[in-house]
Amino acid sequence: MENRILCTLIVSTALVLVACGKKEEPKTSPTPAPAPSVQPAPAPAPAGVTVSSLTTGSAVSADNKLSVATETFAKTDTMYVSVDTTGSGTANLAAKWTYRKGDKVAVVKEDSMTVNTTGPATHEFHVSKPDGWPAGDYEVEVMLDGQSAGSKKLTVK
Repeated sequence: MENRILCTLIVSTALVLVACGKKEEPKTSPTPAPAPSVQPAPAPAPAGVTVSSLTTGSAVSADNKLSVATETFAKTDTMYVSVDTTGSGTANLAAKWTYRKGDKVAVVKEDSMTVNTTGPATHEFHVSKPDGWPAGDYEVEVMLDGQSAGSKKLTVK
């Protein structure tokens, strides 16, 4: 009987120890970190006006695009430069036409305009000489807000 009492005492003690011992916390999954708040990217600053291309020719249509593109002109041709721009805003476009003979350069004409665009646009400059151009080498340089935006070499035959 002693063994039985001893066994009962051990089991009872074990049960008391288990009951009074540290309770385990129920297992739960860790709380996920809050998702980072996503702020929309700021709208890009409006792009200013830029020159995307220059084309020369001897005739221009109502939309300022060249209907006859060329870099070689007859003596009685009007010389045009069509200036394509992109971006939006207000800018100053200028054209400087020059004639080169040997090492001498003469300004034929300078012209400018203020443009106010909200997207792609085409502008034109031209120069004419009803009594005819001297044969030789010419150049037109286009400036955007005082900075060169490109140039084209022209020939009159």
